[in-house]
Amino acid sequence: MTGFESGRPMSGLISSGVAAVIAVLVLLMSYTSIDQGERGVHLRFGKIVGIMEPGANWKIPFVDSVRKISVQNNSQLFEKVDAYSFDQQTATMRVSVNYHIPSDVVEQVYAEYGNVENTVSRLIDRNTPTVAENTFGQYTALKAVQDRTAFVRDVATNLRAAVKGPIVVDSVQIENIDFSNAYESSIEERMKAEVTIQTQKQNLETERVKADIAVTQAKARAESALAEATAKAEGTRITGEAEASAIRAKGEALRQNAALVELTAAERWNGVLPTTMVPGGTVPYINLK
Repeated sequence: MTGFESGRPMSGLISSGVAAVIAVLVLLMSYTSIDQGERGVHLRFGKIVGIMEPGANWKIPFVDSVRKISVQNNSQLFEKVDAYSFDQQTATMRVSVNYHIPSDVVEQVYAEYGNVENTVSRLIDRNTPTVAENTFGQYTALKAVQDRTAFVRDVATNLRAAVKGPIVVDSVQIENIDFSNAYESSIEERMKAEVTIQTQKQNLETERVKADIAVTQAKARAESALAEATAKAEGTRITGEAEASAIRAKGEALRQNAALVELTAAERWNGVLPTTMVPGGTVPYINLK
């Protein structure tokens, strides 16, 4: 009796300890954390009862469960996508697709596809090769190489139109396009020829510009010389007109005053009488009257 009675407190302590452990386990099982790049699909007996946001969330142990869905940006790579160009040239492309699951369609993703992997498999993986192949078929091989930006843009546009579901195609990259060796050699030769042609065009344009500059300079020199000659001729004309006008004025003055002739002669006489006299002539400037 004594040993039994002494054992009762010990069993009580064990029971209390077990209860405490169970309580802690229940508490831990009632708590779940959701990362910032995820959303949690809250299930109760398999039925969706809500979407858990990032942070600490509570659930009923053994009754509720949580399925986490990533809403971060992800990339899917397609190493070898075989296609034919519009001019029947074979090519192998390396294509990558960037995508994400919007947070407001997480419930739809789980309800229709179960998880992100299934969503990507059914919407991205199935459509990307077909879209890339069909879009490449609308381009000649040379145009696909020369206008890579437009080609990639068209692939992205067509893929977004083909993907109908709770996923967003952010961007598409055509990381590489491999043609046959023979065709790549022909493209290289053609590109070299085009570079040569462009160089020649640039050289011709440079020469044309130089010729235009030379013509402009020559024209400017000719116009300058013409202007200088015109100015000189105009100066000569004005000088001549001035001299003629002066002569006319002087002649008019002489006609109007005969004594002015004698005055002018007197002003210019040096006072020496001539040594030779012309018969019938008179001594200059001596008026006997």
